[in-house]
Amino acid sequence: MKPKLYNWNIESELKTPEDRAAYIEAAMEEHDPEFMVTALGDVARAEGMSKVARRAKVTRENLYKAFAHGGNPTISTMMRVLNALGLTLRVSPAVS
Repeated sequence: MKPKLYNWNIESELKTPEDRAAYIEAAMEEHDPEFMVTALGDVARAEGMSKVARRAKVTRENLYKAFAHGGNPTISTMMRVLNALGLTLRVSPAVS
């Protein structure tokens, strides 16, 4: 008997600013730039790409391109999107 599969996406789990911040923080801890870009795109989609694009002052099309699989957004775009999402990037010393 085949197991039943369910359609699931992460955006449905990213309901609060705290959820979104925790997800991006966890992605950063992986030290994988592609995963970080994917996570930020997931959060932007959860918020609504049109709304984020408007707040970040970038086109929706450019936002989709930047955060698509294999996308490579500039640091400027990433900072604008984080700001549009009400999030900030913090840096702390690495723990050995």
